[in-house]
Amino acid sequence: MEDDVMVKDGHGNPLPPEQDFTSRTDARPSEEGLADGTSDLITRTAQNHGVAVDAVEAALAALRRGRGTMAQFSHPAFGGMAQWSTGGMSMIGDMFNTATKAKFDGVLGDLADALRRGEGAMEAPHAANEAEARKDRESRSWPAEFGDAATAGSQNDMRYAFFPTARRLVIDDGTRRTVYDTGEHVISGVSQQQSFDRTLTFHSQLGAVNPGDLPVVP
Repeated sequence: MEDDVMVKDGHGNPLPPEQDFTSRTDARPSEEGLADGTSDLITRTAQNHGVAVDAVEAALAALRRGRGTMAQFSHPAFGGMAQWSTGGMSMIGDMFNTATKAKFDGVLGDLADALRRGEGAMEAPHAANEAEARKDRESRSWPAEFGDAATAGSQNDMRYAFFPTARRLVIDDGTRRTVYDTGEHVISGVSQQQSFDRTLTFHSQLGAVNPGDLPVVP
């Protein structure tokens, strides 16, 4: 029975009763989860790691967009903005909370394994709307050897994309494309817009990132 299922945290330890109750609140997959056959996967993952069902649904949706190898999304259960990719790269908004980080890594790891096993379609139903199609077309214009971009966008008529696996930041101003080595930076988006000199400042877990301070890759 469902009441006999013991909810655990990211380290496999049983949750105290008050946290166990919170994790079960609204513990029912959404209509989309029920429709695409992933309700059991969502519920099981939420119970195994002691997180809310809607947090697992958000993680699964992001992982599907990343074709099962990467995810970027925001959810309060993980401290806000969170990123994950195969190979061990992961970051959560509450970066110093090791227990939450363990839950996040456990959830994404289990979901990625399930998608690889074919437990649920790689793309969510009805996801191929015009915005998603446009995003897919834009992603194909970036260097394929860098893999999937975790962050991409445009500012000041300039396009940018960050590839965590390759540790590369690509900026395209329409006439020239420059590739930067990001080192230990995990870039999550544009931090500041400089409208007059057409430069971009990015944000990472280490603070503000000026592309001019990064090594240029030939």
